Amino acid sequence: MSVRSMVEAPAVAFLSAAPAAARAYDLSSGRLGALAAGLLGLTAVVIGGRALRSAGRARAGNGRSAALVALLSALTGAALGGLVAATSDGGLGTGNGLGGAVVAMLLGLVGASLAGLALARSRRTG
Repeated sequence: MSVRSMVEAPAVAFLSAAPAAARAYDLSSGRLGALAAGLLGLTAVVIGGRALRSAGRARAGNGRSAALVALLSALTGAALGGLVAATSDGGLGTGNGLGGAVVAMLLGLVGASLAGLALARSRRTG
């Protein structure tokens, strides 16, 4: 065994074990988790806004069930976004989904706020 092969073998093993940066169109597990969390958060914002709009109206459906669905979706989206952010290997722009996870947590917070307001309003009016 030559000295050259003894020196090159650990370097090749190190380079092959190092994670490669994600390309722009690759869908890594971090990006997929952040995408799912973002969609849950966005769903919570839309449903929470609609529930808040209908909570003050005097009719059979006062928006309480929609507010509960929005609250559940918001908490799930924020928790999944927090999990992706906590397990992300690199910083922003590395393709690990950290940026999407932060956006998902913010959307979850807004959705939970709207759902909480709709629940409070539905208790007062109905």
